[in-house]
Amino acid sequence: MRPTSDAATLLGQGKVQELKELAAAAQADVLIVDNDLTPTQQRNLEAAVEIKVIDRTQLILDIFARRARTAEGRLQVELAQLKYLLPRLAGKGISLSRLGGGIGTRGPGETKLETDRRGIATRIKKLENDLEKVRTGRALHREKRDAVPVPTVSLAGYTNAGKSTLFNRLTSAGVLADARMFATLDPTVRALRLPSRRRILLSDTVGFVRNLPTTLIEAFRATLEEVADAALILHIVDISAENAGSHAAEVFRVLAEIGASSTPQILVLNKCDRLDIGERTENGPLADAAVLGARVLAEARQAMSAPAVLVSGLTGEGIGRLFDQIDAVLAFDTVETVRFRIPLRDGASIALLHEGGKVRSEAYHGNVCEIVVEAPESLRRRLHRYLLRNSTEPVENSVHN
Repeated sequence: MRPTSDAATLLGQGKVQELKELAAAAQADVLIVDNDLTPTQQRNLEAAVEIKVIDRTQLILDIFARRARTAEGRLQVELAQLKYLLPRLAGKGISLSRLGGGIGTRGPGETKLETDRRGIATRIKKLENDLEKVRTGRALHREKRDAVPVPTVSLAGYTNAGKSTLFNRLTSAGVLADARMFATLDPTVRALRLPSRRRILLSDTVGFVRNLPTTLIEAFRATLEEVADAALILHIVDISAENAGSHAAEVFRVLAEIGASSTPQILVLNKCDRLDIGERTENGPLADAAVLGARVLAEARQAMSAPAVLVSGLTGEGIGRLFDQIDAVLAFDTVETVRFRIPLRDGASIALLHEGGKVRSEAYHGNVCEIVVEAPESLRRRLHRYLLRNSTEPVENSVHN
């Protein structure tokens, strides 16, 4: 085994020649490399094996492009594809070295390659602006949801862990549930009433995957913010998979990357109907869940503690236990005494605190208003950017509305 990858072709010359012979014997049209290739490595490999070469990122982007159904999903995928393509533009013979000219170019001295790059850069800028509008719209929708004490619970997990099947089981939403990777790209939000009569909003979103390309995380940030802003994350794990621990580790990594690592989680060990009888203990599903959950966390190298529930989205087994666990973990719009520091230019937020909370004290310092208020969690989350974590005011015990 080589200690480092080859800068020119990723693999050594011997392996490249072996790949060429295998591709010729199999009459292959495409060589897929389960690694990220630099533009130079991709071009050199294509020249060496004499067939089209795509790397891991390009394959994932192609799958995403096939799965995107909404306008937002297509925008996100196209942005990721163009960012991937831009550094890989290269001349192919004399066709890209001919002089350009006419309307839309900088003059007769601009090559077609430069024109292509400029066109892609312009398109990327437009897509980023369009997605920023989507992001702003999502933020407004979240603010409206946060205005009422209805917490959002997001489903997150590795691709094909059964999130959409479980989502349909919980909400009867009829969302596409498919064994294919990344069958769900666009987030879906549905209201759900727990057996305790509490009402929550449940959100299903895109599945994660090992070494998820950075360009995709950036492009889907507007979608992933639904997970980052949730009050509770249901971390769906395919407990029947041999590498469930490594899948969970990848989900933990992406959650940390989008700023959701501190959000409370429940490990939902899905597809328990596929477990062998020998994997069940004598103490029933609750003990099974604790043992298997601890094993998943250990394999994922996570020191955190999270409650675990064994369920089957397909058969409905364990759904009642999951509802009970959500009720136990999810606080009901608790009221706490906190301090806000709000610029005077944002008079709407100051008025909102007077309307939705019980103001205990209010002081003005220059262009800033400091307010100590008994505020419910929904209001604190809505104005979290103004919240002072280290308040000198004594914090009273939380009470329920």
